[in-house]
Amino acid sequence: MNQKLGKSSIKPERPVYILESASIVGTKEGQGPLGLLFDQVGDDDMFGCNTWEEAESSLQKKAVGLALDKAGLKAGDISFLFAGDLLGQSIATSFGISSFQIPLLGVYGACSTCGESMALGTMSIAGGLADKVVCVTSSHFASAEKEFRFPLEYGNQRPLSAPWPVTGSGAFVRGGESAWGGSLARARITGVTVGKIVDYGLKDSMNMGACMAPAAADTLEQHFVDFASQPDDYDKIITGDLGKVGQRVLTDLLRNKGYDISQQHMDCGIEIFDGETQDTHAGGSGCGCSAVTLSAYILKQLSEGNWRKVLFMPTGALLSKTSFNEGMSVPGIAHGLVLEAME
Repeated sequence: MNQKLGKSSIKPERPVYILESASIVGTKEGQGPLGLLFDQVGDDDMFGCNTWEEAESSLQKKAVGLALDKAGLKAGDISFLFAGDLLGQSIATSFGISSFQIPLLGVYGACSTCGESMALGTMSIAGGLADKVVCVTSSHFASAEKEFRFPLEYGNQRPLSAPWPVTGSGAFVRGGESAWGGSLARARITGVTVGKIVDYGLKDSMNMGACMAPAAADTLEQHFVDFASQPDDYDKIITGDLGKVGQRVLTDLLRNKGYDISQQHMDCGIEIFDGETQDTHAGGSGCGCSAVTLSAYILKQLSEGNWRKVLFMPTGALLSKTSFNEGMSVPGIAHGLVLEAME
């Protein structure tokens, strides 16, 4: 049973399904264009905790619990949990989901973590290694700013190219059966393209979109080659958090490679905020950006039949405080998943 396709892709012999999902966000996200679609919006961004990091952990805990409840499942029904976040050693994950006692495979792909965890979940189910899995990731504006830029108390000025980290967590229950307990899955995953690290030597951590766009272009080109597909084969080609700057770079790079995605491209970071009224500059970012947009908006469009087939591709910038302070560049990575509506 060879499910590998081309150089970097996987085409499961049978579809792997997204059974249910949950999205929990902060106040600013709740005020944005997708605000009414999220499962829960916090009353304040501390979420009843004492620190920003604890607040992010609580986001993951609530998202996983809600996703399991919506699916009518318990923690004991889950084979593995694929999870990660942006904080040092993924502490939002380790402190957030420990109470579920589900075997954990921690992952880190920066803001592409949603795509990476979903790809690994797909592989484990398609390979017969798991029955059901949960994939979850999160980010928090305040904890991410403290981790990668400056503490909020410093009051630094943000250039227009800077993205706004999303406060939110998205969790997804995955399985190999399209129906269970009288319920029908929300969507099916029929393909995966695993990205590689791409580094154009850019060093501006306030312009993440430009740093990640080359990796997005590389993964997209490889996906088109592996699946012998074209942009027109998809209703939408959706990146995670390139924002307005990265979107322009991506479309230019692909146009130079012979692909025009201008009609299909959508970016979660552009969709989640109203840049004019919410002053979010280039758009949203963070692990939670693509995760909550997938749960609340993209899956809704698929389940309602507005879209039939999309390519979902979260993007990540692989930097740390240490690498930035030592003057190193900001490499990027992106992982793609083919999502299709239920037949």
